[in-house]
Amino acid sequence: MPKNPLLLLQQGQPLSRRKLLALGLAGVGVTGAALAGGNALRLALPALNKKRTLPARVPPVASDTPADPSGLNPMTVLRDFDYGTIKQENGRAIREFRIVAENSMLQLNSAVSYNTWTFNNRVPGPTLRAKEGDRIRVLFLNQGGHSHSMHFHGFHRSEVDGVRPVRHGAATIYEFDAEPFGVHLYHCHTEPVTRHISKGLYGMFIIDPPEARPPADEMVLMMAGYDIDEDRKNELYAFNGLPDYYMMHPIPIYQNQLIRLYVLNMIEFDVAATFHLHANMFQVYRTGRTLTPTEQTDVITMGTAERHILEFSFRYPGKYMFHPHQDEMAEHGCMGQFEVMGSA
Repeated sequence: MPKNPLLLLQQGQPLSRRKLLALGLAGVGVTGAALAGGNALRLALPALNKKRTLPARVPPVASDTPADPSGLNPMTVLRDFDYGTIKQENGRAIREFRIVAENSMLQLNSAVSYNTWTFNNRVPGPTLRAKEGDRIRVLFLNQGGHSHSMHFHGFHRSEVDGVRPVRHGAATIYEFDAEPFGVHLYHCHTEPVTRHISKGLYGMFIIDPPEARPPADEMVLMMAGYDIDEDRKNELYAFNGLPDYYMMHPIPIYQNQLIRLYVLNMIEFDVAATFHLHANMFQVYRTGRTLTPTEQTDVITMGTAERHILEFSFRYPGKYMFHPHQDEMAEHGCMGQFEVMGSA
């Protein structure tokens, strides 16, 4: 076994806090995240077969958008993409992310506070984003009080598959090439996996294709359930962490704006969930693995960990609901609205 601590980390083996201090990793925290907005984006016209584009207009997040007492704000999570930090090593660029497992109390509604297990103090964890072929390095520090790990979907060696638990106070490094392009996810793989995921240890991992997709207002929606009394049945459900948030605070979008939704089902204890959009149809890019849509529909069924890219635009102003078509899930928190604002 190599004695060099850095080699141990690169092989996915945990280190003690003393060795961690020697590497200068003990203070790792949340990386800066790039907030997707209107910066130099361009928007494809709603008709997907048209090549002409218009400048994208992405509504700004209102300064008074409420957050949970822990600081979680689903309106910010919606368009928050973490591109990591680029470093140069031996002539190659490394896209580095820093993730800390912690605990946090979420106020799910006026009556229920819930102790979550988090990546970077949020549920879901940060949306990590890279380009196909990038070298990815994830520095993972576990401060969560339990053994945890990070398992990434996609191609990589077994040594960095994230199935080996990392004990509290220890750290490890997961390093691999970002492939294949598509919508992926990461989650804790420490047993019992269902409990670790349902407590909040999951997030999305987007790998962009070599040639960028057409410009759009891009958003992330992750469906999840909360087993409040630990009876292996969910009592509450949510998009991006907090039940009913987008019903009380509709997502603003512009009329005739191409919307690209990265949708992920992370609901444990339920076999499947659907995603339904009112008064519209969406183009489906299954698992984000295609550059052309495979179908058009207004409802799609996803098993746990299944994910897709959905593209659409709204012709008419107004408020339009989205939710699973399992009524119990929708009525217990997994429901939201788009507020379509006029183009003029």
